[in-house]
Amino acid sequence: MKRIFLLFVLFLFFAVNLQSQVNIIPQPVEMKTGQGFFVMNGPASITHAANPEVKRIADGLAARLTKTTGFNVTAGASSGQISLNLNAAADARLGSEGYQLKVAPGGVQISANTAAGLFWGVQSFMQLLPAEVEGVDKADGLEWKAPAVEITDYPRFGWRGLMLDVSRHFFTKEEVKRFIDDMVKYKYNLLHFHLTDDHGWRVEIKSYPKLTEVGAWRVKKEGRFGTFTPADPSEPRDYGGFYTQNDIRDLVQYARERYVNILPEIDVPGHSLAAIASYPELVATPGKYYVSSGEKFMEWPPKGHFYGLIDNALNPASEKVYQFLDKVFGEIAQLFPFDYIHMGGDETARNFWEKSAEIKALMQRENLKNLDEVQAYFVTRVNKIINSKGKKMIGWDEILDGGLTKGAAVMSWRAGNAGAFKSSKAGHEIVMTPQDFVYLDYMQGDVLMEPRVYASLRMKKAYVFDPTPAGVDPKLVKGGQANVWTEQIYNLRHLQYMTWPRAMATSEVLWSPAGVRNWNGFVDRVENHLPRLQEAGTKYGVSMYEPDVRANKKPNGIELVLVPEIEGLSMHYSFDNSYPDEHYPRYTAPVLVPKDAETLRILTYKNGGQVGRIITVPVSVLKERAK
Repeated sequence: MKRIFLLFVLFLFFAVNLQSQVNIIPQPVEMKTGQGFFVMNGPASITHAANPEVKRIADGLAARLTKTTGFNVTAGASSGQISLNLNAAADARLGSEGYQLKVAPGGVQISANTAAGLFWGVQSFMQLLPAEVEGVDKADGLEWKAPAVEITDYPRFGWRGLMLDVSRHFFTKEEVKRFIDDMVKYKYNLLHFHLTDDHGWRVEIKSYPKLTEVGAWRVKKEGRFGTFTPADPSEPRDYGGFYTQNDIRDLVQYARERYVNILPEIDVPGHSLAAIASYPELVATPGKYYVSSGEKFMEWPPKGHFYGLIDNALNPASEKVYQFLDKVFGEIAQLFPFDYIHMGGDETARNFWEKSAEIKALMQRENLKNLDEVQAYFVTRVNKIINSKGKKMIGWDEILDGGLTKGAAVMSWRAGNAGAFKSSKAGHEIVMTPQDFVYLDYMQGDVLMEPRVYASLRMKKAYVFDPTPAGVDPKLVKGGQANVWTEQIYNLRHLQYMTWPRAMATSEVLWSPAGVRNWNGFVDRVENHLPRLQEAGTKYGVSMYEPDVRANKKPNGIELVLVPEIEGLSMHYSFDNSYPDEHYPRYTAPVLVPKDAETLRILTYKNGGQVGRIITVPVSVLKERAK
């Protein structure tokens, strides 16, 4: 009996040890660990189905493995250690993106109904290999092995997006390709491309060349976006850029080869200052307009509509505007093969509309009772234009105001999901992207450690995002996405820092069944992925290792409260102006701040190693937080 129990304990230890080596993100639907490892210790071959798309996937996998292992890995052999197979008879469970992955000591088999499924299966297989497989150079002296496992996997939602704002700050074609490469590792299949806004027009439109000659450029300013001094007309407007139509075709093809669709967004009628600066006849308020360089030009009240300090909205009463949009959306439709075009529709300032004689005449002529109905009139006409180009329209949830024409889809972004409820009731398809769960431009840790933005989003909160809230018809929810607005993101490195690892949480929400998700298990897998990001040269945030710093007012002083995001942290602190390490006092319960202390410093450890950055907090800040 004792021997049987000992064998059981050894088996359990071995199984748990193997499970700890399976760190796939997003979590697969079904997974069963086996015994042993598949080992690559020399030249290898990849067998693949006789299909051009599958051959491309096999060639790409062979190239990646050859580069990092140093072994000659070839694709196309009649028999090989790794095989990519299309199912002879479709497996209904897998659908169009699911896959089965079997790793055993004798070889690796990936099967799927489609090439897309094989591509996602390859991403999971790559995550089983050592982190060095993500590197850019050959890794010497490494045992290239993957644990034995059987996986059946398919996505919860077909729409799994990341939005990249390239208007506020321009990112080059190569940087966008890098963004795509990073997102597909975590099974994102849609890039929402925010191409136009008040701060730059980023796509060539041949019918309107000034959109990029004028609208793509502004005065360069650095600091906190939205607080800059007004740009002087004499300052050089040489900061920005745009994508030629050939650039767009190249990006579309690059994404397509990675099973990513690109959703283009042309944001109208508001957020249109770059277009208005290029063609002032598009606005209802005559004047001289410039592309915004980040100076304040709108008020964002807590309630009610946005208030423009200058008019940044297209004129809904002007036929010139609809002629303009007809040509713009016509060229966009030719460039982007995806079924949808995003028309924006958010945050329209109406205070200038209220003063416009043209718009008052439009309201009388069309029997429009209020400015919601004016915007609805505009949205309806835009929808007809987009439909005429063979595309379907989607917009931010403000397009519901005043009533939305049938057939249009809605991106529900405002906190509280009111847009989702309203869309569901009216029968519109919905993409869930609520700002309080998926806005990756929000601060990811304590405000003292992050570039200041107007709100915060911890990864733990991102992980509990529910794309099908009660009261919303789940059949209408196409999926969801996380958004990266770039007002405060100036370069690729900071873009990566704000995106990863938080975007891993959204990827798991959108791919994995809700029942298999577990926060602590997810954190363990994220920690195993941080070395992979490091190997890939991807900058990432470490805020999950740093606590929220809070304070309470007590009768005898100020009480310090540290709230960790993850388990297992050892938090050490000092009030004596020195820099703590693991030998300093460890935080275990709220601490009374010494009466005359000036500065608090905090440092976190896990498993004996430093994981967080030093957090320096003036005691004056604690006093403010205690209020």
